Amino acid sequence: WRDWQDAELAEDGGHLGGFDAVVGNPPWDRMKMQQVEWFAARKPAIAKAQRAAERKRMIRKLGADDPLRAEFQAANERIDMAMRVVRRGGDYPLLGRGDLNLYALFVERAMQLVKPSGIVGLLTPSGIASDKTAAPFFRGVSTQGRLRALYDFENRKVFFPQVHASFKFCAFVAGRSPTAKPAECAFFLQDVSEIKARWFSYAAEDFARVNPNTGTAPIFRSSRDAELTTAIYDRMPVLVDRSSGKEKRLWPLKYRRMFDMSHDSKLFRKREELEEQESAWPLAGNRFDSPGGAWLPLYEGKMVQAFDHRAADVVVNPENVHRPHQRVTATDEQHGDPNRLPTPQYWVSASECDWSPEQSWLLGFKEITAPTNARTFIAAIFPAVGFGNKVPVLVPETADRKEWLLAANFNATVFDFATRSKVHGQTLNLFIVEQLPVVPPSRYEEVFFGAKTAAEIIREAVLELTYTAHDMAPFAKELGWVDAAGEVKPPFVWNADRRLRLLAKLDAVFFHLYGVTDRDDVRYVYSTFPIVKREEEAAYGHHRTRDLCLAWMNALAAGKPDAEVEG
Repeated sequence: WRDWQDAELAEDGGHLGGFDAVVGNPPWDRMKMQQVEWFAARKPAIAKAQRAAERKRMIRKLGADDPLRAEFQAANERIDMAMRVVRRGGDYPLLGRGDLNLYALFVERAMQLVKPSGIVGLLTPSGIASDKTAAPFFRGVSTQGRLRALYDFENRKVFFPQVHASFKFCAFVAGRSPTAKPAECAFFLQDVSEIKARWFSYAAEDFARVNPNTGTAPIFRSSRDAELTTAIYDRMPVLVDRSSGKEKRLWPLKYRRMFDMSHDSKLFRKREELEEQESAWPLAGNRFDSPGGAWLPLYEGKMVQAFDHRAADVVVNPENVHRPHQRVTATDEQHGDPNRLPTPQYWVSASECDWSPEQSWLLGFKEITAPTNARTFIAAIFPAVGFGNKVPVLVPETADRKEWLLAANFNATVFDFATRSKVHGQTLNLFIVEQLPVVPPSRYEEVFFGAKTAAEIIREAVLELTYTAHDMAPFAKELGWVDAAGEVKPPFVWNADRRLRLLAKLDAVFFHLYGVTDRDDVRYVYSTFPIVKREEEAAYGHHRTRDLCLAWMNALAAGKPDAEVEG
């Protein structure tokens, strides 16, 4: 191979030889030891350990003469050796990084084997077009006009019965040489027959516009999705722009993932462990004190909903190997108690969190999601507690804090519409979040609806949606919700109907801010959230949030931000 490659080098640095086409379905296997799966088939007791630290202790306790120990070590060694070959061999400079998957190596080798005028056509997980580790490779393909087609499929048990229904894969077709012809794209396909009716063209410059940092592929259900989203990106900047090689942040915030639920599990304590091992006693705000210092609740993504930091408790089912920690949703009655806080699975030492007195509240969001969920981007404002890695937080770097504006932006339907075009899998990774289109901070003070700025309207709504429990008093005080004596006023009463109306009003504000003011476009954006539509039609007889939003858009356009809107 090496001799043949050297003999065929062309003057432009490429090679003239190679295959006319490379077609295949490479293996979709991760090159990483999956301990839970490995032990589930051999020693379930180890697989069922609730914490990674506990599982590691059980593995270390395997006897030296235990055949399982030798088998486990041999499996680890085989994987480690293969990974060293891939990372250090030099054959996979673009895709031989991060969490390795065999399919990615096949893709990079196929592009090396095909001749300049040839075509590569492979069936791979959709991550080849969306994952951060694949971005250096895919950016060169998508933004240089070398992508010919990308047909993205949902499994839905149609193609591969043994693979999870939510798994997404694609037909990836590309060449080594660029072409001026736009790529043919289609997403969320469930049958090959759907391609003809649903494909649309997407040019190389479009990939660079909507994902300026990575060039990864957006996912659109239709050409209308593509047109609306691309127009939004023409009007709005991204949260963090790295396209020039330098970091340009729109908001003075730093992304932080605090505690890895596996690797940091040695730091966590259950309530009984706090009381027995740490001699701790409970305090207000779901906190504990102890001779060794304070302990804070550890929030997980399953505990959170939009503008609701106390949406659910966490319960443990030890018999569920893969998902032992389940959520129990709080009722409206429980939400109505301003003293009621969510029950976490763990607490973590306050010294490990290291919050300053100025950081008494924080903006965070749920990392685990999907473009087919009821909503994709879910954000809330939290008290200063511990956060698992599935609740990233945005830590302020200035004293002038206005993250509540960004919280409203994140929870707006029009923003969620744009977000859905970026999420191929189930995770809102940092590289996705950084490339989402957000409203610049200055814009909120520049846009008026009658006598009120956009910022004033948003502040009132976010305060009421967030301050429903006493633990958010520091946030309420910072937003000026105090009486004549400077004392924080009581929390707002939880009212589900009132909350829906406030969310619709915020949606109306952000449709105006994003420049999506055509009523047919607004209706279309809402139609792309079918779960919300079905639930509201069943409960109210119509898509209530959409209809309230359209009414509010008229009221705001008329300069009536405090109008009474029925519906």
